[in-house]
Order: sequence, then C-alpha cells, then structure tokens
Amino acid sequence: MKAVFDERQRKHDPQFRLADGKVILNPDRPERVNELLRGLRQAGLELNAPMDHGMAPLAAVHTPRYLAYLKTIHARRSEQVADLGEVVPGRISPDRRVHYSYDAEAQIGFHNADTSCPISEHSWDAIYWSAQTALTGAGMILDGADAAYALCRPSGHHAYREVSGGFCFLNNSGIAAEFLRAHGHRPAILDIDVHHGNGTQGIFYDRDDVLTVSIHVDPAEFYPFYAGGAQECGEGRGVGYNLNLPLARGTGDKGYLEAVDRALEQVSAYGASVIVVALGLDAHEDDPFQGLKVTTEGFARIAGRIAKLDIPVLNVQEGGYMQPSLGDNLGSYLAGLQNARQSATH
Repeated sequence: MKAVFDERQRKHDPQFRLADGKVILNPDRPERVNELLRGLRQAGLELNAPMDHGMAPLAAVHTPRYLAYLKTIHARRSEQVADLGEVVPGRISPDRRVHYSYDAEAQIGFHNADTSCPISEHSWDAIYWSAQTALTGAGMILDGADAAYALCRPSGHHAYREVSGGFCFLNNSGIAAEFLRAHGHRPAILDIDVHHGNGTQGIFYDRDDVLTVSIHVDPAEFYPFYAGGAQECGEGRGVGYNLNLPLARGTGDKGYLEAVDRALEQVSAYGASVIVVALGLDAHEDDPFQGLKVTTEGFARIAGRIAKLDIPVLNVQEGGYMQPSLGDNLGSYLAGLQNARQSATH
C-alpha cells in the first residue's frame, strides 16, 4: 500500500481555540504529522508526494466563493487589521439563506460554524495540499491500487459545502469520493472518527450516488451536537443513503465492531465499488477527547472487517490527537488492512 503526504501541510499552525470560556491552544498541532508518519512507517508503507489536480475537483464539492474566501481572507483582513495573526470569527451567521456579503468580516462569520478554524498566513497552502493528497490517493485507486492512505492535515469531515468547522476547511473525504464517482466508481464513505461527519453528511444528504455512513459518539452529548442522530437518513433522492450509527460515550471494541458490521452490511447492499474511509483515530481510549474506548488492537480489527468487502479502500486521515499511542493506532489499522488483504489472497 502506498501513502501520500506533502510537507506543506505542516504550515497550518492554528493557535486559537475557545473552550469552556477560555482561549486555549488549538489541538490540531503540526506535530501530529510526526506521529502519523511514524505509524505509516511502522506499517511499512511507501511515502509519495501528491500530484496537483488543480481547483476543479475542489469546486466539484465546495462553492467557488468559499474557495476564494479560504484562499484570500487572511491577506484581505491583514489590510484592515494591523499585526493580524489569525482570522477568527467574532460573530457567526445564524442563517445562511441571506444576502451574501463580500465584506471580509461578514464573510468570516458566514463561512464558519465555530471558532476552531483560525486561518493564518500559510493556512491555505496546507488546506490546498491536504485536499490534493486525498485526490492523489484517489488517483492511485483509479490506477488499480487495492488500497491507499492519504495523510491529510488539516482534516475535512466537518467541512460543509461552504462552511468551516471542527478544525476542518475542505472536505477531503468528500472531494476524493466525488472524484472517484466522476471517474466511474460507485463510492461509499465510511466515517470512523469519534465525531460525526456532519460536513460530509451535509454535502451528500440529498444525493443517492454516494452512500455516507458515520459511526460516532451520540451528538446529544458530544461535538458536533446539532447533527448525527440516527433519524437523519437523507432527504429527496438521498433518503436512505445516509446512515448514522451513534454510540454511547465510552463504548469499547465490542460495541464499536458491532456498529462496523452494521455499516458494512449497508455498504455491501449499496453495491459500492470503492470505500473511502474517513480515518479518525480519536475513537481510541487514550485520545484527549475521551469519547470512545477503542483499543490499538481494535483498529486492526476494524481494518480487517473493512478488508472483507474485497473492494478498493482509500483511507483519508481525519482526527486523532496528540497522545503516545497515535502513531501506533495508525500502524495497527494499516497493518490490519494489509494483513487481511494478504490472507485473503492465500
């Protein structure tokens, strides 16, 4: 299995986060990359640089005005605010069915769901190459690979069509799935991050050509709070093509694997020709967010279940935050996927 990563993804170094009424250091640290690289080396993956697919695949999922905002907002706001470090919303639009303003401050409030996505001078470089990393992984699948791993940072699954949130700017998994669909595949997205993939759900909610499935802590008590309930199953043509499997906080391997089995049953029934795994590692028992209790070995077992589908697997990195087992969790998942594939061929 090949892996994809670009060093420019380290340039996004967010400082601001508001939590419990206090400004704290944003947990999406660039140092996460070192742990994830350790994990892919542990699994013996070959590391490749991404290809530049340009803006068109991004604009197949995100609106042009949102992409322009992400690319230019720091420079535009810097012209108005002396010594600007990061762009952070001071207000958030309560209704996006309103007149769209091209005023910089108004756009910041329009394009953010929360305050967790500060944009600094070099953030766009990281955001852009994170998406290109996912697209290059998708290209490997199109070229015949049975699996690939895209080390995407910043993550993407909380990003809506034109709204950032939860450390996410561009929906890398969604961009990759749409790219695969446009090239003849029937994709399913399986999100195994501890948080609901609300942005992914929002993007595909009224569509029946991409199946979206998310396993996560029940949003009644966990971020993103306002999406991810079991009753949310799509609308219009998309009714029945979105599946949420919310779990009680603290669920461990047994309950998690039961949810994986249910998810994969529907992926199989959908007739998916490729599965995009939104690979969150923050379901681990020692992750700082403390949502679920999946073990390091549990990630190998999850991967083994996915491998049994016997279709190509594109793994797109989502969450998983700084703790000693982060690299081990990735290594366990990737090795589990490879070992299950090798066992199936012998």
